[in-house]
Amino acid sequence: MAFSATDLLIGKLVTILENEGTTIAGVRDEVDKIKLELLSMKAFLEDAEANKAKTEGEKLWVASIRDLAYGVEDIIDEFMYHMYEKQSGRRVLSRRLHMTICIPKTLWFRRKTTQRLKKITEKIKDISERNQRYDVGHVGGTSTSEDIHKWVQNQADSSFFIMEEELVGIEGQKQILVGWLMDEVQHQTVISVVGMGGSGKTTLVAKTFTNERVKRHFDCCAWITVSQTYAVVDLLRSLIMELHKSRKEGFPENLNAMSHRELLELLTNYLGSKKYLVVLDDVWEIRVWREIKVSLQDRQLGSRIVLTTRNEEVASNSFGVENYVHHIRPLQNNEAWELFSKKAFSTNQHKTCPPDLVPLAQKLAEKCEGLPLAVVALGGLMSSKKSVDQWQQVCNSLNWHLDNNSLLDPVKNILLLSFNDLPSQLKHCFLYCSLFPEDFSVKRKRLIRLWIAEGFVENVKGVTPEQVADGYLWQLCFRSMLEVVKRNGTGRPKKVKMHDLMRELALSTSEKEKFGLVYEGREVMEDISSRRLSIHKMEGEIKPCPGMSNIRSLLVFATDMSSLTFSNTLVSHFKLLRTLDLEHVQIDKLPGAVVYLFNLRYLNLMGTLIEKLPESIGRLRNLQFLNLRRTKIESLPQGIAKLLNLRHLIMFRYSGKYLDFRLVRGTRAPPNICKLQKLQCLSIIESEGDTIRLIGNMTQLRSIGISNVKERDEIDLWVSIKKLTPLQSMVLIASDEEEILPVKAQCPALPHLQTLFLFGRLQNVIPWFSSLHSLTALVLRWSRLEDDLLPQIEALPNLTTLSLCNAYVGEELCFSRGFVKLERLQLLKFASVKKITIEKGVMPNLQILRVDHCMELQAVPQGLEYLSNLQSLGLADVPIEVIQPIRKGGEDRFKVQHIPEIIHVFEQSSNLVFENLA
Repeated sequence: MAFSATDLLIGKLVTILENEGTTIAGVRDEVDKIKLELLSMKAFLEDAEANKAKTEGEKLWVASIRDLAYGVEDIIDEFMYHMYEKQSGRRVLSRRLHMTICIPKTLWFRRKTTQRLKKITEKIKDISERNQRYDVGHVGGTSTSEDIHKWVQNQADSSFFIMEEELVGIEGQKQILVGWLMDEVQHQTVISVVGMGGSGKTTLVAKTFTNERVKRHFDCCAWITVSQTYAVVDLLRSLIMELHKSRKEGFPENLNAMSHRELLELLTNYLGSKKYLVVLDDVWEIRVWREIKVSLQDRQLGSRIVLTTRNEEVASNSFGVENYVHHIRPLQNNEAWELFSKKAFSTNQHKTCPPDLVPLAQKLAEKCEGLPLAVVALGGLMSSKKSVDQWQQVCNSLNWHLDNNSLLDPVKNILLLSFNDLPSQLKHCFLYCSLFPEDFSVKRKRLIRLWIAEGFVENVKGVTPEQVADGYLWQLCFRSMLEVVKRNGTGRPKKVKMHDLMRELALSTSEKEKFGLVYEGREVMEDISSRRLSIHKMEGEIKPCPGMSNIRSLLVFATDMSSLTFSNTLVSHFKLLRTLDLEHVQIDKLPGAVVYLFNLRYLNLMGTLIEKLPESIGRLRNLQFLNLRRTKIESLPQGIAKLLNLRHLIMFRYSGKYLDFRLVRGTRAPPNICKLQKLQCLSIIESEGDTIRLIGNMTQLRSIGISNVKERDEIDLWVSIKKLTPLQSMVLIASDEEEILPVKAQCPALPHLQTLFLFGRLQNVIPWFSSLHSLTALVLRWSRLEDDLLPQIEALPNLTTLSLCNAYVGEELCFSRGFVKLERLQLLKFASVKKITIEKGVMPNLQILRVDHCMELQAVPQGLEYLSNLQSLGLADVPIEVIQPIRKGGEDRFKVQHIPEIIHVFEQSSNLVFENLA
């Protein structure tokens, strides 16, 4: 991990130097020299990462390179900042004044920049000579990575000998695996056990593999640990040896001399008429299966292959045969506490925790978030700590102990393996996630936009940066580095979080590598050497200090920070900032100094109390992302049109209750906003004048939201929409609840449209709904249709979310066919509906059903008993006659008894009551 941040910084810096050629023309020669030096450093670091021991000399060497690379970044950014200031000044000065004042100053600054770059080049040479003098970077020995792999192999071997009484929470999962292994299915089956490092995958499978009943079920069996570095011939030899050993047979003496083809032939013939069980432990990529599957042929004898992996992508592979995936579950709180107590208080009577240590012990056990390896390691560490003070010290400095205490090496090593296996471009993205608070669920869009603004996302021809970054997020989730908290209608992660211990390790690395710093408000900041600052808590005000000018990213989670604290004086010290995230910070005015942050790519003001943007916002020429959601800003200044690099402009606010028509309001924008040709997302703009017609000029839009739409806008609306060929998301909001939305005309082809929100009256059912084959989410509010909508949308092949609010004025809703992928259904504010019917076989994948404000409803929806996958039923503001029959003992209880969660919401004495009927 030590080399990763430095290596990636150099790669990013080389890209900046290549892309800013025209701006840095005056210092080109020195820049070229440094670029070549940096490329050489990068190549050497990549070799060192893979092959060399991590000596103290190397650590010092890497730190020196990192600081020099940061120095180059500062010089280039400051030079570009100066050039920007010069260009801005040229626009307001006369030519004579410009010649007299600006040109001499520019020449002086270029000379100064050249001198600074030369000093860096000299320092690079000094480092190289010093390393040769002390032979740094040529130290022999095995790599840290190899040592960790050996340790992991030893841990896997140990799994076979763990006593049953030492295991917690494993029995239920073991029975699932035994069931799959010993069922009567005759064709070959692959079983994948997937989970993050340390989750107990190997232990679970080992305990299943050694079960005598399981072993007797097969003719022969083998256990192979694959790991990240493997040779196929070695795997095949190990497989042959293990299979022979399981039958107490000798294996061929010339096995080590056999070629790849001979090994395949031997193995295939040996397994020809045998029912076998093969375990492939610690599989990192699907290539392993492709390389050995030819030797594990399906003879229809009931053979089974089990693999353990951290990578969801491996587990979800089709394998060409029937397969099962078991996501290993973390320990429940009570299970984690039982296991922790066994380790931490093993010498106490009944292995119980002393009363005075209970709060701290529970806090540490919770830190492990159900990760068995972490519970065992941390419990072992704490077994020697007897006083409250000792326990408190560990609680306060867990990331230090992870780094420096050998008793926690098992946890660190397992988590390091996952980090080291990441492609280089993902390592920065992963470290960045540690800047969010503990247990914080971060939205996918927020995270990938920050990554893009930071410059972490590589350019891929024909693909948008957002799509590339989305792929990065998928990879981190697939590799169990991030946990998916919530998914959207397409199955993509909507919110993710970091495991606590993974975050502690990443934070420790971030601070050592000067990548990022988390400020908790307890200490005074006297000097900042990191490039990113994340403020979690505030106690008093933050005073300017050395190093602030080098900060590139500022994230504030101390939502009680005021405009007085976040002042012009403070902001002016962050002059090279690339990202500024102030989501939900209670400032009521944007500091004037923000508009001088020339380097700013990302500005998040969501949930602030700001009422107005300054006209000078147009100075932020590099801004790509601007989030004004849930602010008090009602209109944008003319200067917004100068932000020619803007890609995302989000600017709607909520203004009513959830079921009101005026739930969402857009923001007014000047007509010249159509100059923003790079916009991909514009949501939600309030229509006035020629707004709708001008939107057609922004042909890169993938997401558009328009409010204050009127029936007379129909022609302009569809002429504009036709030009937006990449469109994936559309929101249209009528000017008031009586206005008819202009969507009755024949719609242009929208092959990529995935989400459609329509707020307002519809005269008739829209016939083109049925052509939206990519649609995953449909929301209709206040449509008040008289005709049945359902036949037009029931066949949509990808619809997963359907929300209807006051969308139908009839008395009966009948879902008679289709809705094959629907997972979430909301039926809200149906004033006249008395009966809802769901026929057998319809919406077989429905997981969440909510019925709200349907006061004429006479019974729960008929057909609930057919919805075998339904996980949650919500009933709010419905007649008590609907509720009574489904209570325990009620006549309709059988219809809902399979549903894990049934929530009845009603008002009592002006308070909302949530009653669980499950």
